[in-house]
Amino acid sequence: MPELRSFRSLLWIAGGVLLSSSTLFAAAPKGLGDPGQLTALRIEPNLTGQGLAIRGRDSRQQLFVTGVYSTGQLRDHTRTVQFVTEPAGIVQVDANGYLTPVADGATTVKAIGSNLVAELPVHVTGFANDVPVNFPNQVVPIFTKLSCNSGGCHGKASGQNGFKLSLLGFYPEDDHEFLVKEGRGRRIFQPSPSQSLLLTKPVGQSPHGGGKRMEVGSYEYRLISRWIEQGMPYGAATDPVVTAIKCLPEGRVMDRSTDQQITVVAMYSDGSSEDVTRMALFEANDPEMAEVNVSGLVKTHDLAGEVAIMARYQGQVSTFRATIPLGAEIAQKPTPKNFIDNAVFGKLDILGIPASAPADDATFLRRVSIDLTGTIPTEAEAQAFLADADPAKRDKIIDKLLDSPAYADYFANKWNMVLRNKKRGNDQQATTYAFYRWIWTTLYENKPYDQFVRELLTASGNADDVPAVTWYREVDQTNEQVEDVAQLFLGLRIQCARCHHHPFEKWSQDDYYGLSAFFSRVGRKNIIGANNQMRDKRIFHQDTQGVAQARNERSGKMLVPAGLGSKPLTIPQEEDPRTHLADWMSDPQNPFFAKALVNRYWKHFFSRGIVEPEDDMRETNPPANPELLNQLARSFIDSKFDLKQLCRTIVKSSTYQLTSLPNEYNLKDKQNFSRYYPKRLTAEVLYDAFHQITATTQAFGGLPAGSKSMQIPDPSMAQNVYFLKVFGQPQGDTACECERSQEANLAQSLHLLNSAEVQNKVAAGNARPAMLANDKTRSDDQKVRELYRWVYAREPEADELKVALAHLEKHKDNPKIAWEDVLWALVNTKEFLFNH
Repeated sequence: MPELRSFRSLLWIAGGVLLSSSTLFAAAPKGLGDPGQLTALRIEPNLTGQGLAIRGRDSRQQLFVTGVYSTGQLRDHTRTVQFVTEPAGIVQVDANGYLTPVADGATTVKAIGSNLVAELPVHVTGFANDVPVNFPNQVVPIFTKLSCNSGGCHGKASGQNGFKLSLLGFYPEDDHEFLVKEGRGRRIFQPSPSQSLLLTKPVGQSPHGGGKRMEVGSYEYRLISRWIEQGMPYGAATDPVVTAIKCLPEGRVMDRSTDQQITVVAMYSDGSSEDVTRMALFEANDPEMAEVNVSGLVKTHDLAGEVAIMARYQGQVSTFRATIPLGAEIAQKPTPKNFIDNAVFGKLDILGIPASAPADDATFLRRVSIDLTGTIPTEAEAQAFLADADPAKRDKIIDKLLDSPAYADYFANKWNMVLRNKKRGNDQQATTYAFYRWIWTTLYENKPYDQFVRELLTASGNADDVPAVTWYREVDQTNEQVEDVAQLFLGLRIQCARCHHHPFEKWSQDDYYGLSAFFSRVGRKNIIGANNQMRDKRIFHQDTQGVAQARNERSGKMLVPAGLGSKPLTIPQEEDPRTHLADWMSDPQNPFFAKALVNRYWKHFFSRGIVEPEDDMRETNPPANPELLNQLARSFIDSKFDLKQLCRTIVKSSTYQLTSLPNEYNLKDKQNFSRYYPKRLTAEVLYDAFHQITATTQAFGGLPAGSKSMQIPDPSMAQNVYFLKVFGQPQGDTACECERSQEANLAQSLHLLNSAEVQNKVAAGNARPAMLANDKTRSDDQKVRELYRWVYAREPEADELKVALAHLEKHKDNPKIAWEDVLWALVNTKEFLFNH
C-alpha cells in the first residue's frame, strides 16, 4: 500500500495547477460605474404614448419608474419615488407602483423624487358596470398563480383528494365542469359565495391539505366570489383569448445587487391588452445570478453575466433579460483568431470581464488531445510538441488528431450512447456492433451531419444490411422516436406536449402529434432467428395504410405531418414521410437543427452549452451569447454540415485555448467563457488514461487484446468493470447526455486511493513503476521527468522534482515500491483527474 501520510506534500504540489484557482479573490470592480446626474423620471409602461386606459373594475396595472441619468444609464426608481394622483379618487397607487381603479374618470399619476416629477395620464372606463367574469381569462389564472393546478397538487393526473384541475389550466373547459358540475356542484354555493368550499379551503376556514393560499378580501378572493355570485359563467365563444404576453422592459443593463420592477402585458385576439403582472408566474433561468418575487420584482446577486426571467401566463411565455456587467478594466485581451473570439470577447467587453491568458503548450496539448480523441498524449508526443518551435504547431496537431481513428473512437462513443445502441440478447450482438461501426465510419470519414441524420431517420430494411435500422429496434415506440429526435437533433424537450401544452414553451399537443405523424407509417416485420425465436425486426414504409397522420390523444383530431412551427404537409401515401422530416430538418432555414448540434458540441468542449442544458433550447432559456450561437450555426450550415470543420473551428479559437486559471475578476464567471472551465475526465477517458500511464491493459470479452474502454461498442460489455460504473459511464438508456455523470463523489476517491484494481495494476510486474525501477541506464531525474510527461504532458516544476527525488532516495533499497508511490500519488491529483 503506498504511504498516504508521507505523500500529502507530493499530492499538493502535483495538484497545484487546479488548487491555486480557489485561492483567488476578485477585486472590487466598478460595475456600471457612476451613473452621473439623474436628469429625468419616466412612468411606464406607456405603449401608446397617450397614457394608460384602464377598463373595468377588475383591471390592475403594475407601474415602473425609470430614472434617466446623464451618462445614459437607466435605473429603476419604482420604490424610491412617491406616487400621487390628481385629481384623487379615480385610481390608487401603492408604494410599489401597483395601480387599482376606484371610479370612472380621468386622472394623472405623478411620480415625485429627487426634485423631479414624472406624469402619466390614466383614463378609467367601465368601473361602474358589472361585467361578467370570464372563467378562462380571469379565474383559471388564479388557480395557476396559487399553484392549485400544479403537478404537485390538483393538476396531477389523478387530482388531489378527489378534486382535479387540468395541469396549469391548459383546458379551462374541463376545469369549469370539474368545479360547477362534478360532485353535484358541492364546491360552489351560489346563494352565499363565501360559504363555497372553493373559497373556504384556500383561506383556511375549512381543512385544506394545501394550506392557506389567499386572504379573505384579497383581489383573488373578491374575483372568485363575484364569479360565483354571477352564476359561474364560462364566457362566450366570441370572447377574446390571450395570444401573447410581453415583459416590459424587455431588457435592462443592471448593476449587481440592484432591483428592477417588470410588468407583464397580455395581448388578446381582439387587439386589446391588459396588465397581468400579479397573475403571471416568474422564474429565473439562473437563480445564482438573480431572483424574482411573485410581483415581478427582479433582484440581481453578485455575479456578472446575463440572466433571463421567464414570465408565464395562460400558456404564453415571455422573458426579461438582465445584463449585469462586472465593469472591470480590460487592459489587454487575447488576439482573436476567428468569429468565435469576436463574439466571446465582444460580450466580455460589454460585461467588463477580462479573459484569462492563453494556456501554455503542455496544457493545450493535453486538453485538445482529450477533447478531440479522448486520449492523453504519449510521453513521446508531449516531448516532441514541447520542443517544437513551429508557430503553427497547434493547428497542425489539431488536424492530426481530427484525422486519427481515435477521434472516431471518442465521438462514436458519444453518439453510440445517446442513440441508445445496446443489445438485449446475444442474438443482437452482430447488429449492435454493426450499428456502432456505422456510426464510427460516419465520423471517421466525416460524412455530412445532415446526411448522417437522414440515413438514420429514413433507415429501412434489415439491420444486417442497413445498420442504422438498429436505432428503431431500441427506440421502438412512436412517442420515443418523436421525443428522441426532438431532443437529439432539434435541442427541444417536447415530452410534456404529449399530454398537455408545454408549460415553458409554445408547443401544444397538436405540435407534438404533427411531428409524430412523420413516424406513423413505420412498419415492422419480425425476423425469426435460431429456435424459431424473434431475433430482430425489419423496418419498412407502410404505403398501404393511407396518408400519414397521427391522432391527438386528447382531442381525437387527426393531424398530418408538420415540422415544429411549420405548416402541415400534404404527403402522398406512397412517399415515406420520414424523408420529408429529414428534408425539413436539414433545410438551412430550419431554426433548430444546426443550432442544436453546435450547442451540443460547444458543451462537449467547454463543459457548458451556450444554451444550458444543451438539449433544452427554448425562448425562456435563451443563449448566454446569442451572436456566438447564431454565427456557429451559420458557419456549420455554410460548411455543408461538416463536423470535423466545426471541431476545428472551435479548438483553433483563442477562446478555447485560454488557460483554466482565473484572473482576479473572472473566478465567478460560469457562462461567458472568459476562461476554460475544467471538467473531470469521463469514465472511459480516465480508465484508458490510467492504463496508458501504468502501461497495463484491461480485457473486454469479444474485443481484441489491447482494446480500450472507449472502443466498446455496447456498454453492457463493461457492466462488470466497477471503475467505469463508479465514474459515471452511461448505459445507453436515454437520449440525454445527462445520463453520463461527471460529478465527483467519495466512492471515486476511495476507488483510486485504495481499490484492489488500482493497487494491483500499479504494482504489476510489467507496469510502468517496475519498468522505471528496472531501468538502470538513466538517472532518477530523467525518469521522473518522463513520468510527468506521461501523466501531465509537461515537465515537473522544481519543487515537484525535488519532492519526488527525495522520496526515491529515501526508499532506494526498494525502488519498485518507491516508483509505485510516485505514480500512485500523481494518479490521485486533480491535475490528472481533470481536463484543464
